[in-house]
Amino acid sequence: MRAVIAPEPGGPEALRLVQLPDPRPGPGEVLVDVVATAVNRADVMQREGRYPPPPGASDVLGLEVAGTVTHAAHGWSAGDRVMAVLAGGGYAERAVVDARCLLPVPESVDLVEAGGIPEVYTTVFDNVLVRGRLTPGETLLVHGGTSGIGTAAIAVARRAGARVLVTASSAAKVAAAEALGADAGLDYTAGDFVAWAREQTGGRGVDVILDVVGGPYLGRNTEALAIEGRLVVIGLQGGPRAELDLATLLLRRLSVAASSLRPRSVEEKAALATRVHAELLPGFSDGSLRPVVDRVLDLADVAAAHRAMEAGEHVGKIVLRTR
Repeated sequence: MRAVIAPEPGGPEALRLVQLPDPRPGPGEVLVDVVATAVNRADVMQREGRYPPPPGASDVLGLEVAGTVTHAAHGWSAGDRVMAVLAGGGYAERAVVDARCLLPVPESVDLVEAGGIPEVYTTVFDNVLVRGRLTPGETLLVHGGTSGIGTAAIAVARRAGARVLVTASSAAKVAAAEALGADAGLDYTAGDFVAWAREQTGGRGVDVILDVVGGPYLGRNTEALAIEGRLVVIGLQGGPRAELDLATLLLRRLSVAASSLRPRSVEEKAALATRVHAELLPGFSDGSLRPVVDRVLDLADVAAAHRAMEAGEHVGKIVLRTR
């Protein structure tokens, strides 16, 4: 099968499209003919040598797949359309997935588009609805509103009955986020998001913040939160370290949480997949959720896909078609 690895750390040119033996499913696993995968920020970090796969995971890049089941196994039938989050192995023509972690692809979604669903929608469900405890009538602030995570967060939060504010790197991206359903957006290069968020909420502050920046935004995020507000950090694009004024947390009863999906056990991912199946997937059938795909490239064009990710050119997901 064709697969993409990064034998040595480096830029997009370090990626190699190689021929590898087909993976063999172990106990409880299903072999999937992959139709599409997608590029995530973690893939870029792995290529750079800053985010190695967890122990036991494939060296092949890629954290999500969509495709068809090859042989009947563990409750799945040959030809079933499926998608899943992986710890690695997605940039390939075949992948093995624990049967408990597989999700059915909704009938309304094309298999290529589905390649951009599992990672971002599972991440958003876990961090906005579960950890962030976002409820109807509350306000969510999403940093990076036109990223794969950002576009999914807009849709999930609106489906939950919440108001959505976003930050983005340009006026054009703000307009794109608002077209996708964000109630308001800020070009963060032209304004302070703390003052803007408070202005947008009548001085109250936002209830939940979904943050991919990390250290440099930590203190400012807490300033933008309302009393009883929740900050959920899922990325460290700006760095991992910062000082935090605990008095602010105490006086305003704030909560700070952080999580990463990739290192979790199969059991944890399976439990999350069960909830996503029951609570989130119906949104793709009723039209309240949909994949936002910026572009589709062939697996052979993986270096171009990584360059686009690093340039921040995209709105939504960059999908790689594998066949």
